[in-house]
Amino acid sequence: MSKLTGWWGNRSSAGKVELYTRWSFHFFVLVEIVSFGLVALTGRENDTPRPLGVTAFLVVCAHAVLVGFLSSRALDFVSGRREPPVRLAVVTSALTAAAVLLFLFLRRFGTLDEFAAPGLVVGVSCFGCGSLVLTLEKVRHMRYVPLAAAAGTAAVVAALGLDLDEVVGYFIAVLIAGAFLAFTCGFSGWLLRTVYELDHAREIQAQLAVAEERLRFGRDLHDVMGRNLAVIALKSELAVQLARRERPEAVDQMIEVQRIARESQREVRDVVRGYREADLAVELEGARGVLSAAGMDCRVEFRTSAVRTLPGEVQSALGWVVREATTNVLRHGDARSCLIRLTAAEPGDSVTLLVENDGAPDAPAGMPGSGLTGLRERLAAVDGTLLAGPAEGGRFRLRAEVPLDTRRVEVRA
Repeated sequence: MSKLTGWWGNRSSAGKVELYTRWSFHFFVLVEIVSFGLVALTGRENDTPRPLGVTAFLVVCAHAVLVGFLSSRALDFVSGRREPPVRLAVVTSALTAAAVLLFLFLRRFGTLDEFAAPGLVVGVSCFGCGSLVLTLEKVRHMRYVPLAAAAGTAAVVAALGLDLDEVVGYFIAVLIAGAFLAFTCGFSGWLLRTVYELDHAREIQAQLAVAEERLRFGRDLHDVMGRNLAVIALKSELAVQLARRERPEAVDQMIEVQRIARESQREVRDVVRGYREADLAVELEGARGVLSAAGMDCRVEFRTSAVRTLPGEVQSALGWVVREATTNVLRHGDARSCLIRLTAAEPGDSVTLLVENDGAPDAPAGMPGSGLTGLRERLAAVDGTLLAGPAEGGRFRLRAEVPLDTRRVEVRA
């Protein structure tokens, strides 16, 4: 049973809509032949000679097959698999015009009865209009197709010297029938094109989600490992110097390196799972310990009670700022002192984090990193801003500010 239904069930939504639309146009071939081709064989008064009726029937059949073929190629164009079938559209237009001329000529000289001629003319005209609009992209171009077909038919009828009533009748009949088929086919093409665009947009959305997850992983891994690796390098260098002097403190330093390495492993696992969030108070105390261990005069100013009232997403964003700023102080320049100040304003205002250190180089060494860019992305998620750059006295200043939502702060408090 699955093999019988797999040809339909295994298709995408766009593929199902295309298959339904394509077979609908294939069915139009039979509709044109049965509804209009048989008119030439079964004239109401049987005035049409038999050989002439068969010829007219074969012309309608050839036109219906060509229209169906053009519709199939046009659907490939609508689906984006090929260029517009311009040559086939020209051939179809020429055959449609030739068939209309033939039927009107036979009607003028009395060899085609009065009932068969209008049906044949209207039939080939409207189905020709329907297939031609599929090859056009703009709606304003589609609306001219039935109007041109009606005007051309009326002009030929007038040129053959038929009555004014017939001229008006042919014009109105071809215009209404052609407009109906043009609207039906044009709407089907537009619907199919829209479905494929939505399907393509869904694929793009999935690709962007994957790319965003990769960026998140890379950004988190950079932020997590940057400071830890800098501390490991610093403490390892210190342990080497102590070991050369045969100082027992070297063992303590290596134990600390081991602890940081294990913590880094845990944090990397958290990054992979996507669960890691930076705790602001922990990061502030960690920055104090790391920078002090590096021999800097580090001053960290914050109130624990104020930190606890901050929303979790704000704490996480500012915690990453502290981590990245600490990494930059360790890596760049030759800092002797560092100030980290967290100012938590009243609810409804904003919270400000300031990191300032001396020993900033005149020009950055090496290629610019992606740390500050990642911080701006994190802060943007909570409507925050980041300013970083040199300050007076050869210092470097980093300032992050996040507006506080009164409602969120009060609920958390």
